[in-house]
Amino acid sequence: MPFMPTQISLYEEMSALSARMVAAARAQDWDALVSLERSVAALRLALVNDDDNGGLSEPERESKTRLIQRILDDDAEVRRHTEPWMEQLRQFLGSAARKRQVERAYGAGR
Repeated sequence: MPFMPTQISLYEEMSALSARMVAAARAQDWDALVSLERSVAALRLALVNDDDNGGLSEPERESKTRLIQRILDDDAEVRRHTEPWMEQLRQFLGSAARKRQVERAYGAGR
């Protein structure tokens, strides 16, 4: 019979991955960050399909709450590092798009 991870073990794994995401964001390792986010998304999907608090004991619910808080804290830290980069990217792409519009409007490159 295949091993079925418990809800708590899935949250623990997600928390470990979110901590690695923080390290990747701090290092500006965007490729690693994207890869880790994909792994977290797969775990999130597994949790959505099996998020039944009724089967958890009180200590497990408390552990789940702590893990979720840690994941949320890590997410905020990742955003703190990625949002400035994303804003620069938006500005760059926006200025490139404006440049193309001006070139099209005025026939640049003729």
